[in-house]
Amino acid sequence: MRQRDRAICLAATDYSETSQVVHFLTRAGGVVRLLAKGAKRPKARSGGAIDLLAEGELVLIASRGEGLGTLVEFTETDSRGPMRKSAAALNAGLYMVELVGRMVADADPHPEVFDLLHNSLARLSEPGAPLSAVVAYFQWRLLRHVGLLGRLRRCVSCGTPVGGWHASAPRQARDHKTSRSMAAGPAGRDVYFSSRLGGLLCGACEGAAAEKYRLDGQALAGLAALAAAEAGTRVNLPARQADRVNRLLAYHVTEQTGKPLRMARYVLSTARSR
Repeated sequence: MRQRDRAICLAATDYSETSQVVHFLTRAGGVVRLLAKGAKRPKARSGGAIDLLAEGELVLIASRGEGLGTLVEFTETDSRGPMRKSAAALNAGLYMVELVGRMVADADPHPEVFDLLHNSLARLSEPGAPLSAVVAYFQWRLLRHVGLLGRLRRCVSCGTPVGGWHASAPRQARDHKTSRSMAAGPAGRDVYFSSRLGGLLCGACEGAAAEKYRLDGQALAGLAALAAAEAGTRVNLPARQADRVNRLLAYHVTEQTGKPLRMARYVLSTARSR
């Protein structure tokens, strides 16, 4: 039975001289893996080889088991032309599709993830888009949708509030001294994040955790800003805060999946630290 759906290309590899194996995120059906027979021929229904990030209308025949389904037709509606003119924006887009391919299981519908990816790629295509902030919000929302964002307001071990979370945190985080103080939990101790434990750790509890990632004030201010944005408050996410959040969330994804993200080094502005 043929199915029609909106789709974004997450990955494409050569299968033969004329065919490809293509992974799509579809809005209604989740991730599908298809054999695109003859897709690389100029007169193919897809108009030629299918590129990463391309979005369009997909007609497919789903696999009955764990094998590949069959691509019947792909009509491209957005090739991401403006994004491809900027290496930084293109790398950010490729990072996003790698994250989706890593975090969303095959045939597991997540229409909200499709909409998130569609909107984020569109934002990256806009001139002057704050790339680090767009990527940070994308990572935050993706992890929220798949249920892996973690506990980011209280210590996951003892429940103590940590990180300076309060209504005015995004505004106050602009002040350097306040940003520094947000890195401290009770009694001025550092704050950590543990991927295995699923959230923040206060200074009193972090010593018992074998796996942890130390957060500075910029990272905590960025997390507070993202939480406020998610709640509907219009906030500014400076590049430095966005960079710290991106490193943290990339670390979290790597720990959860057990495999480094290939595009991370092209997107994260500075080396990660624990």
